[in-house]
Amino acid sequence: MGVRRWILSGIILIVIPVSVFAGEYRDIGEFLSKVELELQWNPFLKIGVFRIGYSVVSFKVDEPWVLVNYREKMKIDPIIEKEGTLQWTRKTEEAIYGALVGSNKSGPRVAAIFIDPGHGGKDPGTVGRHQIGKETLELKEKDINLKTSLLLADLLKRRYPEKKVILSRSDDRYLTLEERTEMANSISVDPEDAVIYVSIHVNASLNPKARGFEVWYLPPQYRRKLIDSDRVGAENREIVPILNMMLEEEYTIESILLAKHILDSMEESVGSLSENRGLKEEIWFVVRKAKMPSVLVEIGFITHEEEAKLLNQPEYLQKIAQAIYNGIVRFIGTIDQPTRRVKAP
Repeated sequence: MGVRRWILSGIILIVIPVSVFAGEYRDIGEFLSKVELELQWNPFLKIGVFRIGYSVVSFKVDEPWVLVNYREKMKIDPIIEKEGTLQWTRKTEEAIYGALVGSNKSGPRVAAIFIDPGHGGKDPGTVGRHQIGKETLELKEKDINLKTSLLLADLLKRRYPEKKVILSRSDDRYLTLEERTEMANSISVDPEDAVIYVSIHVNASLNPKARGFEVWYLPPQYRRKLIDSDRVGAENREIVPILNMMLEEEYTIESILLAKHILDSMEESVGSLSENRGLKEEIWFVVRKAKMPSVLVEIGFITHEEEAKLLNQPEYLQKIAQAIYNGIVRFIGTIDQPTRRVKAP
């Protein structure tokens, strides 16, 4: 049994107390204790998502409907909250479980990985110049981003031949921020499948002592338009804001997990050579327009002399690419892991 509670600063695992009340309604926890069904529950917004493998059923407390895979509206007896527990009727239990099992499919959930080397072409990004002895070391962010991204893409393609591994650019060309996110958002996958977005950048600072790597994700309170009202049909348009909030919560959780896996892997790989600056929140355009779990990785400071020397070494960029790859693989392992189907009691 897995039950996740959403909070703005992270994730807390909780277990809904199991207690049976008199009458038609009964504790959902009783059912969850018998099957491998995951429940993501936001107690502040009173919304939740049941999940088995690919399939999700979204609900809001006291509403007489749920949405299957963010598309199909299904009538139910409302799920209620009583004395700190979520409760449903036998009819709702059977309807939701049947929808989850009936629409679930085998195979990996992450179908595509979009890698975005920042800057390019007429946009060099940040530039680092350092006088080392009699020679001047000049590095352009766009070149480092591309080299690292190509290495990362190669690793992922060899590991996941069945997944789409797509680069926003594979050479020194200019792309607007809009073009990058449009490319990611237009990747064709099954509705139940996922795409993840990883943007690669190099940092800079007016402080020449600033150094290290960090991973950014969108602040949990930021809201995107993720679900088009046309997608759910005219009769369901009034619930689009709620559905959008549910999906945003899911993307936030997955973005934080992806960012943490990448950061931890970078610490393991290059933590002895660089500084771990941690996880950060920011409304970067390049990820705020991406309708999927997305992170931005700053692999080092081009303005720090010693770090610039490292970023100029192919062997170091290989370490960085391998670390980001390891983080992505760990994240995909948690998302793609199949959930065992259990016959409803």
